[in-house]
Amino acid sequence: MKFDPPLEAVTLLRRYKRFLADVRRADGSEMTVHCPNTGSMKNCVLPGVEQLALISDSGNLKRKYRHTLEALQVAHGHWAGVNTSRTNGLVEEAVRAGRIPELSPLTGVEREVTFGDSRFDLALGERKQPHTFIEVKNVTLGPGPDDPDDGIIAFPDSVTERGQKHLLTLMQVVAQGHRAVLFFCVQHTGAVVARPADEIDGRYGELLRTAISRGVEVLVWRVSLSAETFILEHSLPLQV
Repeated sequence: MKFDPPLEAVTLLRRYKRFLADVRRADGSEMTVHCPNTGSMKNCVLPGVEQLALISDSGNLKRKYRHTLEALQVAHGHWAGVNTSRTNGLVEEAVRAGRIPELSPLTGVEREVTFGDSRFDLALGERKQPHTFIEVKNVTLGPGPDDPDDGIIAFPDSVTERGQKHLLTLMQVVAQGHRAVLFFCVQHTGAVVARPADEIDGRYGELLRTAISRGVEVLVWRVSLSAETFILEHSLPLQV
């Protein structure tokens, strides 16, 4: 995923009302940008600290907030991608380019495919007859400033009933003879391993381990982040 023009470097002043953030530009001016992230952004937004950030410009003058918060410099000098609307595109791009060995694009790649009363982010195969259903999650919960820089990045960063439902549906997919994949897209440059955040949502961790035991596949890939390019660079192990 290339950015043209490159993302703009700014300073994050605060995030508030969930979807808004105030930033300061290099010329000293301040403005409000859109923050497309429904999670808590725990350990991404550091309370009381002015953080380096990257924002994109939609160029759309009709948008109330034409700029979007894309990434933040977090603890230990690492970067985290906080725009969750980018995640599906990053994974789709990698799949279509044939960079994910386990997910071949040869039979077709579809977005937003339904299964029962659920809708999955991606699917492989023809839309009417997909053989692989893929749920993508943005993973950013890394260590805080007072924690050791151990490279362990976790999901979720808050209780997610929606995520729990997705795991249940992925198990139904397997039970009906299809392939089910949970894809952890780790947008954290310090990541060396991913794990379920049992201390935040124990039910999710429990369901994840059950899902794996019932045939749901879990893929974990880390994203490389820069002002010019976001790209899935390599796989990571999952610690369950």
